[in-house]
Amino acid sequence: MFVLKWTDEVKSVYRSLKGDASQESHYKAVKKAIKFLAQDPHYPSLQTHEFKSLRSPSGEKVFEAYAEQNTPNAYRLYWYYGPDEIGKTGNRIPIITLMGIVPHP
Repeated sequence: MFVLKWTDEVKSVYRSLKGDASQESHYKAVKKAIKFLAQDPHYPSLQTHEFKSLRSPSGEKVFEAYAEQNTPNAYRLYWYYGPDEIGKTGNRIPIITLMGIVPHP
C-alpha cells in the first residue's frame, strides 16, 4: 500500500472534474484509478508503463497509468515513486507522487 501525495495542479484538476456534472464519468474513472494506484501501481487495468519523455522535478522516472481506455479524451495519471518518508516508529512509508491528471489527446 502506498501513500499518495498530490501536487497542487493535480488537486485542482481533480476538484474541477469532481465539481463538473458533465465530467462525471471521467471523475469516476480517475477516482477508481487513483484507488488502484495506491493499492498496487501495477494493477492490470492501469496498464502502468514508464513515460520516457518526462522526469520528476528531482529526476526520478515518471510513469503513466490509464484511468480510461477507448474513450474520447481518456484520462491518464502521471506519477513517480517517492520521496519515501520515515514514520514515527522508524518504518519506511512508501510514497507515490501524483504529478498529473490529463486527458489523452
